[in-house]
Amino acid sequence: MRSLFLALFLRDLKLAARRRSDALLPLAFFALACALFPLGVGPLPQTLHDIAPGVIWACALLAALVPLPSLYALDHADGSLDQMLLAGDRAALGIAAAKAAAHWTTHGLPLALLAPGAGLMLGMTGVEAGVLCASLLIGTPCLSLLGAAGAALTVGLRNAGVLVVVLVLPLCVPVLVFGAGAAVAVQEGQSPLAHLALLGAMLLFTATATPPLSAAALRASLA
Repeated sequence: MRSLFLALFLRDLKLAARRRSDALLPLAFFALACALFPLGVGPLPQTLHDIAPGVIWACALLAALVPLPSLYALDHADGSLDQMLLAGDRAALGIAAAKAAAHWTTHGLPLALLAPGAGLMLGMTGVEAGVLCASLLIGTPCLSLLGAAGAALTVGLRNAGVLVVVLVLPLCVPVLVFGAGAAVAVQEGQSPLAHLALLGAMLLFTATATPPLSAAALRASLA
């Protein structure tokens, strides 16, 4: 399983490097959404400062959902997914883990690194932007794991993109709430550790629970 995980993870990174437009689309969406948001709510610095954590986290969540419909689609279309699943149950678990890890590396991590710049643009202080980045570094793996599970449940189905959003978005709401809450706590002069600890607990739970769920969904798609 480890060799399959590493091989598939590296292959997805290479494919993302070749299809740069697809890899950059969620990042462009995130940057443009954060940049255009002040035009809708007005340029008042205090207003932008107060809503910045929620805006950035919501934009990051939506941007992370953009590439999910294609997570398994290409492998399913050319038959390589079915061939890999024939290797057994442990192979399905390795595939699920590799897809989630590749999604976070190519999308979640860059979003977390872009967030401080977006926070400073919206009037956040350096400390607040740093805490926001930390919350995204902990929270975006949860989004990738949940998204990979949703993509596995809908692989091979028509209108899979809509179904993935319907399945995954409600599950990501607690991550959004506590992720944005960490930066809001700093804004209010409180400690963000409680919110970050809850995010860490969510990450441990999703890292334990979602890969077996994704593997079972992938095996079901082969049946």
